[in-house]
Amino acid sequence: MNEEKLVRGIGRWDFTAIVINTIIGAGIFGLPAKVYAQIGGYSLIAFVACAFIVGIIVLCYAEVSSRFSATGGPYLYAKEAFGSLVGFEVGWLYWIVRVTTFAANCNLLVTYLGFFIPGANEGWFRILFIGVVVLAITVVNLIGVRESAMATNVFTFGKLLPLLIFAGVGLFFVQGATFDFTAVPEYSSFSSAVLLLIYAFVGFEAAVVLSGETKDPERNVPFGTMIALALVAVIYILVQIVCIGTLPDLANSERPLADSATVFLGASGAAFITTGALVSILGNLQVGVLSSSRMLFAMSEQGEIPAAIGKTHQRFKTPYVSILLTGVVILGLTIGSTFLTAVAIATITRLLVYATTCLALPIFRRRRDIPDARFTAPFGIAACLLSLVLIGWLLTRVDFAKEAVPILVAALAGLVIYGTYRALRTREVPLDPNVS
Repeated sequence: MNEEKLVRGIGRWDFTAIVINTIIGAGIFGLPAKVYAQIGGYSLIAFVACAFIVGIIVLCYAEVSSRFSATGGPYLYAKEAFGSLVGFEVGWLYWIVRVTTFAANCNLLVTYLGFFIPGANEGWFRILFIGVVVLAITVVNLIGVRESAMATNVFTFGKLLPLLIFAGVGLFFVQGATFDFTAVPEYSSFSSAVLLLIYAFVGFEAAVVLSGETKDPERNVPFGTMIALALVAVIYILVQIVCIGTLPDLANSERPLADSATVFLGASGAAFITTGALVSILGNLQVGVLSSSRMLFAMSEQGEIPAAIGKTHQRFKTPYVSILLTGVVILGLTIGSTFLTAVAIATITRLLVYATTCLALPIFRRRRDIPDARFTAPFGIAACLLSLVLIGWLLTRVDFAKEAVPILVAALAGLVIYGTYRALRTREVPLDPNVS
């Protein structure tokens, strides 16, 4: 892969900010209530369980990513470990996850915008706002990775500040009597709550895709992913403590953080948190285009899809064809959709992608034809096995008809695309000018 086409403009703390942006999206602004409704005070334990599960997976990612400096992330790891077909399926499914998640979150953004601008989420106003958001984010990504990194840093600060103020101030208003652990939830309820809540912790892998534009990625990718996850986990747990401790009717709240903030920040609390949600979702959308377009670039560079998709702009050094293609698909999906319906499907698909990277860890440790790891995960094999067990446990909660079938259909479509393109490439026999 010719990584000189791209600019390594993402520094260590830029990368850390990107990871934070990919993890903190819309989930934390709605899931605290839904999880509490399922398992009550034990939702705090669910948050800790999710942080532990994703932490083990991130540990595997940290070692595997430290061997590579190219763009692609989980797609590249799967291709190197299991071959072209598995690699293509991982890249294809992950691109679908990113664009559909963008579409869903962008609709949620417009819904939140309706808090300030009545009618923003209806009719032509909705289409107009969606178009403006998609166009603005696409332009930022076209201009250059440094500009994208700067925008990401701004969004990261903008989303962390409201959450930190919410948690920091809210802790002084927590009522201990609201924490009730007498009713122990059933196993099925707890595991379902963890699967739902895991959505708020996923997304870090989107940043890993950007290794080809990161400075010293073998060191900075492991550092950024682990530091970001630790910070996010602490913030999430504090947020849940404040929500439980200040909002008696948490289980029935549609906007738990906004409603909770109203209790101790007054009427301006809801507007403050709603603004934080808007900034958070915008930051997540920004990184969504950044990572999904780079996935297409990586697959093009590896010869899995047409080379034209991997073309880079001579001036900006960005993969403009994949960015524009991603932007068009996202615009159509967002306008055509109405609500966040793919949370479980996106989470399940990510878990499958995570499993391939975890499985790659012991394979790469035995091979001598790839670069040495710059970071060695402590108890790496045990972390790999535990990750797979935990992923398997989460997948036991899957509703096959509603959630597994769409993923299977998407995977089969990927097989058709993969087989068709390889067949066409095989038929492209160069002409010999000496033969009449």
